Formats: sequence, structure tokens, C-alpha cells
Amino acid sequence: MDFLCFRTLCCKGPPSPRTEYDVVCVGLTGSGKSSLLTQLCSESTDSIIPTTGFRIKAVPFQNAILNVKELGGADNIRKYWSRYYQGSQGVVFVLDSASSEDDLETARNELHSALQHPQLCTLPFLILANHQDKPAARSLQEIKKYFELEPLARGQRWILQPCSVENMDAVKEGFNQFINLLEEIDQEHTPGRL
Repeated sequence: MDFLCFRTLCCKGPPSPRTEYDVVCVGLTGSGKSSLLTQLCSESTDSIIPTTGFRIKAVPFQNAILNVKELGGADNIRKYWSRYYQGSQGVVFVLDSASSEDDLETARNELHSALQHPQLCTLPFLILANHQDKPAARSLQEIKKYFELEPLARGQRWILQPCSVENMDAVKEGFNQFINLLEEIDQEHTPGRL
């Protein structure tokens, strides 16, 4: 019996490789990008500080790995976001659904810019309406209307998911739907792939 045959019979062997996708994660400072990504990686959230440039995290899911490039959301960093869009296969936009009117307006403008950016406009979007556990959180309907998602993102593939760090199941649900979109697009662009 050769080694390969023995290994197949006696060992599990290496797990089937998971597809990897490169995605960019944007949102204003305080929206919760770092906290959500850290929780998804099952890491401690005790010492999270706002991202001041960018950081990349490989976030594992059952059927895929997302290489998430998280960009800082401060005023002086947002103007450079577009420099980091190249090569992205999807966009995660995190917004604080309990933020002030001014911050919500800024988030809306940034989301509109991202949705219309030449390097992102054909990509799937996961929009996480974070901080739903706070009393001031706006409902999904309010966010959808305020952000004008129906008219603006018509024809685009996007998911609006309510979430909070207190409800990671909702976060995972949003990401699983997002991965399904990424897989659909991947299959559309890969002829003959099952």
C-alpha cells in the first residue's frame, strides 16, 4: 500500500482549501470596525484602539477566508481611502446607527462616494448598521431611507445588516450572505467552474 493510499484511509488529510477574498472595510472612527473584526477572529477586544492607517486581518469563515483591509475612519485618513481600493473584491461599510446627525450625514456621504467609486461600484457591499444595542439606534428602515440605498444602489449587490458586538450571530449572518455574493460573482467570472 503506498503512502498516499494509507494516508487517505488512516488520516483526515489536509482540509479542503477555502477560497480567499480580498475586501476593504471602511467607516467613520467609532463605528466599530475594529471591534467587530476582532470579535470575528475570536480575539480579545480589551485593548482596541482606533485604526490610524490601515490593518489587514484574515477573518476565517466556514467556507471562505476574508482578507480584510480595514482603513482608519478619521477625517485626515478618509481622503486617502481610495488609494487602498485596488484589488478589492468586496466592500464592508460599518456605520454607527446610534451616531449624531452630523456623523450620520458624513457616513452617508462616504458611503455614497464608495458606491460610486470606479474601483468599487461593481462590487458587492455589506453595510453593517452597528450599535443596534444602543437606545438611540436607528431602525433598518430609517437607515435604508436616510442613506437612499434603494435608489442609489439599484442594480448593485448589497446587504444591509443590523448588528452589534453583543450579537455576533447577526454579524456572522451578514458576512455569510456577503460571502455568498462574493462566490456568485466569482462563479460568473470563472467559466466552467461549478
